[in-house]
Amino acid sequence: MRKLQYNAPVILTFALLSAAALFLDVLTGGITTQKLFCVYRSSPLDPLSYVRLFLHVLGHANFSHYAGNMLMILVLGPMVEERYGSANMLFLIATTALTTGILHWILSPNSALLGASGIVFMLIFLASLSGMRKNRIPLTLILVAVIYFGQELYNGLFTADNISQLTHIVGGCCGVVLGMMLRRK
Repeated sequence: MRKLQYNAPVILTFALLSAAALFLDVLTGGITTQKLFCVYRSSPLDPLSYVRLFLHVLGHANFSHYAGNMLMILVLGPMVEERYGSANMLFLIATTALTTGILHWILSPNSALLGASGIVFMLIFLASLSGMRKNRIPLTLILVAVIYFGQELYNGLFTADNISQLTHIVGGCCGVVLGMMLRRK
C-alpha cells in the first residue's frame, strides 16, 4: 500500500499558508490581507511594515490569482527544493520576498503588492539553472531570460494592468543570483 509523502515540505507549507491567508481574507472581508499579506508604503514605526515585507507573498487577491501562482509553484518547487534542499528553499523564498517587498516599498509608494509571482519567477530561473554544468551556461537559461525579460519589459512599458512586472523581473533576478551563489557552495 502506498502512503502519501510530504515530499517538498517548504513548498507544500508555503502553498498551505497561502491558502490559509486566502481563507482569512474571505473570513475577514480583506482586513487580514490589508494588515498582513500585502506590502505598501507605511510608517517605519509600524512593526507590521516589516512583517509585510515577508508575508506579502502569501496574500492573493482571489482564488484565481492563488491558483495561477500555486500551480507553477507546485510544479517547479519540489524539483528545486530537492535540488537545493529545504533550508536553502526557505532562504530563497524569504530573500526573494524581502527583496521584492523592499523594492516595491521604495519604488511604488501609491500601490500595494501581494502574491507569489516573484517566487514563481525565482523558481523558473532556478529550474533553468538546474542543468548547469561547470563552466557551461545552459541555452535554456538564456532563452528563458530573453523571452521572460523581454515580455516583462514590453508589458511594463506598453500594458496598463494591475500586475507588477517589477516583481516578476526582481524574482527572476533573485533566482539567477541566488542560484549561482548556491551552486558555488
